[in-house]
Amino acid sequence: MPAGDGWYLLGPLVAVALSLLIGAAFWRLVPDESPSAEGLTIFGEREDYGLLCPAAVTAEPEVAAEIRRLLAAAGIRCTYATGRDGRIAVLVFAEQVEEARRLVAL
Repeated sequence: MPAGDGWYLLGPLVAVALSLLIGAAFWRLVPDESPSAEGLTIFGEREDYGLLCPAAVTAEPEVAAEIRRLLAAAGIRCTYATGRDGRIAVLVFAEQVEEARRLVAL
């Protein structure tokens, strides 16, 4: 076959066409995860504290310190974390969250 027939272009054209086809197939499989107004979608959910659960949430540090003293006096281990919105969450272990919420509600 003479080199001037153009058949030597067939291999690269098939490779490009198959690459585009595979790319289009994978593009459709990826879900649309565009950032929301609150930030990235992974941060749009509630805050994760691992093994700890919020027993109370307040905007004032003095109130959070008083809640921590109350829970510590009752023998409940606790800590606190400041959220992205500036509010302070008093955190306890999941096994003690109901008891801690009852004490805080009094």
